[in-house]
Amino acid sequence: MSHPLTDLAREREVLFVGGKGGVGKTAVASALALAQARAGRPTVVVSTDPAHNLGHLWGREVGDEPVELAPLLRGLEIDPGRTTDAHLKTVRTTLHRLMPEHLQREVDKHLDLARDAPGTHEAAVLERVAEVVEARAPEELVIFDTAPSGHTTRLIALPELMQAWTEGLLRRQDRSSRFGAALRGLEGEDRDRDPAADVVGTSVGPRRTQDRRARRDEEIREVLDRRQHRFRNLRGVLQDHAATAFVIVTAAERLPVLESVELHAQLVRSGMDVAAVVVNKRSPADAGDLLAARREVEEGYLAQLRSSLPQLPLVEVPLLPGEVLGEDGLVELGRYLARTTGQATDG
Repeated sequence: MSHPLTDLAREREVLFVGGKGGVGKTAVASALALAQARAGRPTVVVSTDPAHNLGHLWGREVGDEPVELAPLLRGLEIDPGRTTDAHLKTVRTTLHRLMPEHLQREVDKHLDLARDAPGTHEAAVLERVAEVVEARAPEELVIFDTAPSGHTTRLIALPELMQAWTEGLLRRQDRSSRFGAALRGLEGEDRDRDPAADVVGTSVGPRRTQDRRARRDEEIREVLDRRQHRFRNLRGVLQDHAATAFVIVTAAERLPVLESVELHAQLVRSGMDVAAVVVNKRSPADAGDLLAARREVEEGYLAQLRSSLPQLPLVEVPLLPGEVLGEDGLVELGRYLARTTGQATDG
C-alpha cells in the first residue's frame, strides 16, 4: 500500500492535477487544496484551463488575482486573454525603447498579428505559471488545476522549448553585436551614423552612436537573460521530483483510460514525477442492476489501467450521490482522497 494523496500533497511544494476534460480535475485539485489548508498549511489552487470551473465549484467570483476561498486557501484563474495582453504590452514597451522610432510602427504591426498566433496564449500562460511558482511563500503549497491533457502536455513541454529558443536568441544577439562592431571598424567611425537620426535629417557623433548601440545591445541581453533564467528555474521545479508531482485524474472508461496512459508517457518524457492516478466517479456494485453492470464494465478498464501503469498508486473515488460543490462537497471528496492509494472503495 502507498501513502494517501494527502501525504503526497503535504510532502510537495507544487502539485499539478490533470487529465481528460470532464473527469473532475478541478474538484480533486480543490479537495486536496482544502485538506492542506485545513491542516494548517497555506495553499493556493490555480486554474490554467481557459474553460474555468474553479469559481463555479466554489460558488464565488474567482479571477486573475488571488481571492480567499477558505482560511489559508486562496484561488485564482489564469485569464489567457488578459495574460497575453499584459505579456505583449510588456514586449511592446521594451521594443519601443530599444528600436529606432521609424521601426516602431512595424513592431506594433507584428505584435498585433502575434496576439492570435499559435502558441502565444500558451507562452503567456507559462509566464504566469512561472510567476506564481516564483512568488510561492516558503511554506505554501501551489496546486495547478490544468487544462485537458493536450493543452497540459504542451504547457509542460514549453519551459524547455522556450529556454532553447531564448538561448538561440542570445547566440544570435551575440553574433549580431560582434558583426556590428566589426562592420563599424571596417567602415570607420566617421561613417557611423544613427539610423533614427537619419530619419529626421540629423546626425550624432560616432561615440554617442556607439554608446547608444552598446546600451541597446546590453538591454536586449538583460531581457533575454531574465527570460532564460525564469524558464530554466521553472523547468528545474517541474523536474524536481522531491518538490513537484503530477496527479492524473481519469474515469473508468475507454477514452479517459487511453488518454491517461498517453498523458503519463508524455509527462515522463518531460521529466515530471507522475505520483498517482485518481479514478473518479466509480459506479457502486450494490445500487441496482444497471450500476452493477456498469461497474463490471469499469473493472475491465481499471485492469487495463493497472496493466499499463503498474507502478502508479491508484485511488478510486465512488460516484457520489450529489454534485461536488462548495466546501462541504469538497470535504466529502477529500475523505476518499485521504484513503490509502491502491485501496478500492465500494461506494
